[in-house]
Amino acid sequence: MSIDNTEARLIANALYEIRLLLSPYMGSENDAPHDVRLAAHVAYALHNEAAALIDAEKFDIETALRKVAAIDNVLPGNDGDRLASTWATPNRVDRSD
Repeated sequence: MSIDNTEARLIANALYEIRLLLSPYMGSENDAPHDVRLAAHVAYALHNEAAALIDAEKFDIETALRKVAAIDNVLPGNDGDRLASTWATPNRVDRSD
């Protein structure tokens, strides 16, 4: 499956907006629910890549995945590593709820 630039830019703009909306929930000392904090950190980890897509530029996938995996250094658990591992596998999406 391949997406065109317009589709990628739409998703990137949405992620960037989500990052702005969730910015109050960043940090290891925030008392928000874990899933909200995780969403904030995922959006923050990938906001530069979203900006690159918005500007029709490329980014390094491996660097982006390392930033997602690094979420585990801030939040308890292994969600960052789980997401990065899942996303590193082509055509695989983690749909666990």
